[in-house]
Amino acid sequence: MASPSIEFTFRWWGPEDPVSLANLAQVPNVRTVVTSLSHVPIGEAWSPADIHERQAVCRAAGLEWTVVESVPVHEAIKLAAPERDRYIEAYATTLKRLGEAGVRTVCYNFMPVFDWMRTDFDYRLPDGSSVVSYSQAALNAIDLSKGLPKLPAWPQAYTAAELQAMFDRYSGVTDEEFLGRFRYFIQAVAPVAEAAGVNLAIHPDDPPWRIFGLPRIVGSEAGLAAILECSDSPAHGLTFCTGSLGVVAGNDLPGMVRRFGERIHFAHLRNVKRRGEREFHEVDHTRGAGSVDLVEVMAALVDVGFTGPMRPDHGRMIWGETGIPGYGLYDRSLGLMYLQGVHDALRRENP
Repeated sequence: MASPSIEFTFRWWGPEDPVSLANLAQVPNVRTVVTSLSHVPIGEAWSPADIHERQAVCRAAGLEWTVVESVPVHEAIKLAAPERDRYIEAYATTLKRLGEAGVRTVCYNFMPVFDWMRTDFDYRLPDGSSVVSYSQAALNAIDLSKGLPKLPAWPQAYTAAELQAMFDRYSGVTDEEFLGRFRYFIQAVAPVAEAAGVNLAIHPDDPPWRIFGLPRIVGSEAGLAAILECSDSPAHGLTFCTGSLGVVAGNDLPGMVRRFGERIHFAHLRNVKRRGEREFHEVDHTRGAGSVDLVEVMAALVDVGFTGPMRPDHGRMIWGETGIPGYGLYDRSLGLMYLQGVHDALRRENP
C-alpha cells in the first residue's frame, strides 16, 4: 500500500486577490486553500462569523480552508510591552475559534516591524518573466530619514518619525532577548492550540538576517532548534520555507527536514538564485533553475513521512500576467504540477 500523500494546496489572498477561487479549483489535485482574514486589524480576535463566512466562500468553489496564513502577531508582543498579555489572549481566542471551525494549521511569523522583505518586484529574468528580488546594497541605499517606501511584500509605508520611534524601541535588543519574548508568547498559546486541535507553524525570517539592525531568530538550523526548544507542545512546529532558508548557502535544507521532520506542520516550496552575499532573486521551481534543489527537499519530506499541507510558494510572473508580485496563477500552477510529479515518482520508488 502506498504511503499517505502530501496535501497539495494553494495560497489565496482573499476577495481582493486577482486569482479567483474558481481558477484555483481548476488546478489538478488542489482541493484545499490557504487564506487569511486580512481585513481584521492586527491584535483583534477573529470572530466566528468572519471565519465561517470565509469557509463558506471557499466551499462554494469546491475548496476547503485548511491553513491560515497568517494570524499576525501584534507588535506589542514582540516588544514585550505592558499590554502584550491582552493581545496574547486575543490570539488564543482566535486559535480556539479556528479549531472549533475545523481549520487545523496556522502559519505565522515573529519578525519585528517588517514582514518578508524584497527590494525589487520587477526583476527581469533572461526569459522575459519577472520575479521579486533582494539586494542588500539596495536596502542599504534607502534614506530612512525620509521614511520607508512601499517596498515589495510590505504594504505599509512608515513616516520617518514612525519608523524611528519603532527602531528606538528595538534598540539594543539582542537575538537572545528576542527569543525570550517569543518563548513567552509560544508558552502561552501553544497549550491553547493543542487543546483546539490546531498546529502552529512559525515561518522563518525572510530574509534570515538582520535588516535595519532588527533582531532575527528563525533562519538557521541552530535557530530552528532554539525555537522548537521553547515549547515541547506537539502543536508548536515549523513552516519549512525553502525560499527563506535557501538564501543562506550554509543551510542544508534536506538535512534540516530530516532533523525536524516531526515538527514540520506546513511546507512552502520555492526556488531562489543566490547572486552573491545577501543578494538573490526568485526563479521557477524546477531543478537547476536556482540554488535550491527541491527534488532533494521533497525526497527528505517523503523520507520523514510528511503528509501535511504544502503549497508552491512565490513564482515568476509569466505570459503577461499581472497582479500580486510573485503570486501569479500560471507559474505557481506549473510549479505545483512539477512538485506533484516529483512527489509521485518518489513515492513510487519508496512506497
